[in-house]
Order: sequence, then C-alpha cells, then structure tokens
Amino acid sequence: MAGQLDGKVAVITGGCSGIGLGAVELFIAEGAKVVVGDVQDGKGAGLEARFPGRLAYVHCDVTQEADIERTIKTAAEAFGGLDVLFNNAGSGGTPDDLETMTAEAWDGTMDLLLRSVMLGMKHAIPLMKARGGGAIVNTASVAGLQAGWGPIAYSTAKAAVLHLTRVAAAQLSPQRIRVNAICPGLIATSIFGASMGLPREVADQMAARIADSAHKMQPVPKAGLPEDIARAALYLASDASAFVSGTQIVVDGGLTIGSRHAWDPDSASPVLEALGFTAEQAQAMRGGA
Repeated sequence: MAGQLDGKVAVITGGCSGIGLGAVELFIAEGAKVVVGDVQDGKGAGLEARFPGRLAYVHCDVTQEADIERTIKTAAEAFGGLDVLFNNAGSGGTPDDLETMTAEAWDGTMDLLLRSVMLGMKHAIPLMKARGGGAIVNTASVAGLQAGWGPIAYSTAKAAVLHLTRVAAAQLSPQRIRVNAICPGLIATSIFGASMGLPREVADQMAARIADSAHKMQPVPKAGLPEDIARAALYLASDASAFVSGTQIVVDGGLTIGSRHAWDPDSASPVLEALGFTAEQAQAMRGGA
C-alpha cells in the first residue's frame, strides 16, 4: 500500500525529539525521505543509524541563517529536491514579563521562533519551485491564539507565525507552494513547561505530568501526544490537503473552546459566581442534578 508521502522529500527542524520526532517517524513510515535539522547531534546520529538511506541529519541552530540554508540544501544534495518543509524547532524563549524584559531577550526569542520560520521558507522556495510546488507547515501554538498559555514573547512570536503563514500563503500559493500552520495545545513534551519559563529539568518532568493529567484540563479526555501533531502535519504535507493554504489547524483537545464551565458540568459559570450564586445553584440553573 502506497504511503501518503511516497516520493517526497521533507525537511523537519527540531526533529530529534518531541513533536519533531513524531513527525519524522510518521513521515518516513508514509514513504518520505527526511532531512532533520537539530542541535542534538547524538540523537541525530542515532536517527541516521535507525533510518539508513532515508534520513540525513544536519546540525542546525535555527537562529543561524547559514545553518538553515545548509539544512535545506541537504535535501537536494542527499535526496534530489525538496517537497515539504516543517518549521518546527523552538523552545519557550525568555520567561520575562514586560517590566523585566530586555531587548536582547526579546530579540533572542523572536530569532528562535519567528525569524527562523521566515528564513526556512526563504531558502525552501527555490527548491520547491524547481519541483513544481510544495507544502510548508509551521508550528505555532494555542499561545498565539489566547493569552495565558505562554510568556509574552513566546505568545507574541507564535501569533506572528500565524500571520506570517497567511501572508506567505498569499504570495506562494499561486506558485503551488502551500503554507499552513498547526497550533498545538497541551502536548506531553518538555516544550510546554519551557514555554511557561520553567527550568529544563522541571519542564522535562512536566511532560510526564501533562501525559498523566491533561485529560482533566480539556474537553477531550486524553493526553495530547507528539503523534497527534504529527498526523496533522502529515495531512498538511500530503496531497490530501492540496486545496488548503493560508490557515491553521488547532490540535488542542478542545482546550481553547471556552472556559471550563462550557464543557465541565461540575464547574460553575464565573458569571453566576460573580453574581453570588453558589456552585449548587448554578448547576441547578444549568439543568444539573
């Protein structure tokens, strides 16, 4: 049975762990050859050994344009071209609030999460045009949709990624290069803890806690996993989404549907609580027991 990415070549940044690794594994299973750009060289070597002839690893710090350019060019050098770019690499950036923010911390976060996406697309365009088109997928976040899901610099960068995706799609879709984004919610990786400004070791521990507890935080009662985002990326990368460009897919288990009382019958409306009704009265007003 043919895979959804048979004959296609993909570049995935941040592909050695978390969401990126989930995408690498799924893309290869669906027939793609993959270039992984990451800074985790030991894990990259392990991936090359695991997928001989189907995966090439390149050391890539996405804050460095030369590294991004080299990673994109490797797709052509190793596998003959480029069809898919998944701009996924990132971390939580600076945890500072506005009062304590430095220009250097702000710029560093924007370089990591926004400038890198622009540069990835810039260097992918010539190779995709040579193939007659392609698909670009950018990792944004629910933090780019609502306040409260990440620090201010991270959240602003992710909101900008969404608009960059739309504007890039307007420019590139006539050349058959589609551009879309994914907004992950609570996914059981260390990135969520890092985006909240937690130290790396605490963020790693939070990944396990999210896996155990996320089903209580959102309407869909399951933990979000890297493969949930990978499947969305596969759809946007494949010909199944040939008529989709300039939009985003929110993959968050319903986290951003509304406040908790919208989906949890045991949670009272904050409006009714503010008006002085007890939780029991509020539940009765909603038709509860």
